[in-house]
Amino acid sequence: MIADDDEGRRPARIGDQHRFFTADVHCTPYAASVNFCISSSILVKTVNAEIINSEGRMEGKSVAGRIHDAIHRLTAAEKRAARGLLGSYPTLGLAPVAEFAQQAGASSATVLRFVSALGYKSYPDFQRALREELEERSKSPLQRSAAGDIRADGDAQFLDRFAAQAVDNLRGSAALIPASEFEAVCTRLAENRGACYLAGGRFTDFLAGYMEAHLRVIRPGVRRLDGRPATRADQMIDVKPGDLAIIFDVRRYDPSLIDVATELAARRAQIVLITDEWMSPVSRFAKLVLPCRTEMGRTWDANGSLFTLAEAVIARTTELSWPTASKRIGSIEAE
Repeated sequence: MIADDDEGRRPARIGDQHRFFTADVHCTPYAASVNFCISSSILVKTVNAEIINSEGRMEGKSVAGRIHDAIHRLTAAEKRAARGLLGSYPTLGLAPVAEFAQQAGASSATVLRFVSALGYKSYPDFQRALREELEERSKSPLQRSAAGDIRADGDAQFLDRFAAQAVDNLRGSAALIPASEFEAVCTRLAENRGACYLAGGRFTDFLAGYMEAHLRVIRPGVRRLDGRPATRADQMIDVKPGDLAIIFDVRRYDPSLIDVATELAARRAQIVLITDEWMSPVSRFAKLVLPCRTEMGRTWDANGSLFTLAEAVIARTTELSWPTASKRIGSIEAE
């Protein structure tokens, strides 16, 4: 049994607008540094963004998403449990309590308090949520079609209903993302400090390319990683500590992006993840995570909310860096 160094104590709520917590994650041979940017408004936004079902469980966020939101109000011992889970997500959470505790370097009692702090009624309830999350993450388009309402005949209202769902996803995404984390990403981009690398998977690479095309106009040092193993070595060789990397990834998550994130973390780049509501495994390496709603209840998820978020990041970064961005745009236009 591991003694807790802070039994029964919880830190006071954070009152400042931005604060970072750092944890060493041993999910790879490298000790990747994961930081959580927390706003004093997160608790309010989390409550507003989630739905309490009839069983008292909060819905609307993955387990990893809840950890990111709750990290600032966990005790030091509970944070060890959180770091252990994020370092081996979600596998460790599916293990018995005693094994989870041993692997995370915490007590069984701490693990149970950690689970309760995330809003789950019991450890089985927590594991049920993880299993459901795994099932949703791995669903193929064919499986989604089987569960949906497919009409082969005429449907005059299809476009209206689809558009309404897309708008709901946009609103849900805005509620899901803490304003402080969005602002932190844009501020970091506007600083023009170090290089900025972008990468995406099979269905998100175009988003990385879209953002790259705009960021290259307003700031220097923007590069795109194509993710191919054959070219990864020469692409990564110039990555320096403190460089920024933005990764787009949605279900069914691209395994190559885990390799990219692992290498970036080893080189101590600061990783920003833009993902869906089920949270890409890349989140274990990310300093900041911006999750969007993509579920449409149909064969295909819709990535329009990610596209809108990319445009919002571009627009806000341009505003924040306007004194230098305007000169750069002017020089480009003059050529």
